[in-house]
Amino acid sequence: MHTQEELYSNKIFFNAALPLIKVLAQDVPSLKKQYEKVHAVIQVSALDPDAEGGKIGMHYVVNGSQDWLVHLNAVDPNPHVELEFKSVEAMNAFFKGKMSPATLPKMKGVIKHFGAFKAFLMSLLKMSSVLSATEIPENEEDKTLMVKCMFYLLTSGISQLNKMGHPEIHDWAAKSPDRVYALAVNDHPEVSAFIRIKAGKSRAGRGEYKRAMPFFTLRFDSFDSALGTLLGKDDMLTAVKQGHIIMDGAPEFGGQFGGFMLEIGALAK
Repeated sequence: MHTQEELYSNKIFFNAALPLIKVLAQDVPSLKKQYEKVHAVIQVSALDPDAEGGKIGMHYVVNGSQDWLVHLNAVDPNPHVELEFKSVEAMNAFFKGKMSPATLPKMKGVIKHFGAFKAFLMSLLKMSSVLSATEIPENEEDKTLMVKCMFYLLTSGISQLNKMGHPEIHDWAAKSPDRVYALAVNDHPEVSAFIRIKAGKSRAGRGEYKRAMPFFTLRFDSFDSALGTLLGKDDMLTAVKQGHIIMDGAPEFGGQFGGFMLEIGALAK
């Protein structure tokens, strides 16, 4: 029997973290090159006796570096490459960096589809390095990628926990009228992300929300300021006082939204 916390973590890995592989494959030149000749269905799954068919998972349909389809909550019966974990708990431990013989997945299709397997493994390692980072990188491109991935993870993670009925997040969403909460960095709209909440329902999105002004935006003055907060290196109140964080729209909701972000971060580490 899984604990609720294990289920929350697993949903974040499946539906918020693993979709970032597509972002990395298209934004990182070295990874993009690896996928140029890949045409394969690549799957990540975990055995689960409580699930229909005894397995849960998600998969990618990859046709070159730019043509990707990401299928969440869907197990393909015949993937070309698959990382199959023996349990939900083993998968969570693996993605939290607790690697051991007990947490390693069964790797299928390695020999027959080595190019796809190699590209995917490199992407997983890159994702791990981005999401487990404790220091701000020196390279501007690395900073951009890290902030983008963290913004996407946080907004998607909040939406996923709402859909699972997380008590605090679902209560917040259930009482909310139609509102958009956003994350942004000044002068860099390409790394923005948002979550739209309405009467208990939620949807995470990438980029700027352009249909209306967001109800609340947690805005940073630079990538360094964003990473200082996201990596827990800067005190949030001090950053606000110094102008490194700007709360646009409804600052009284900043603490609550920030608390949900911390919850996602804790479940993913």
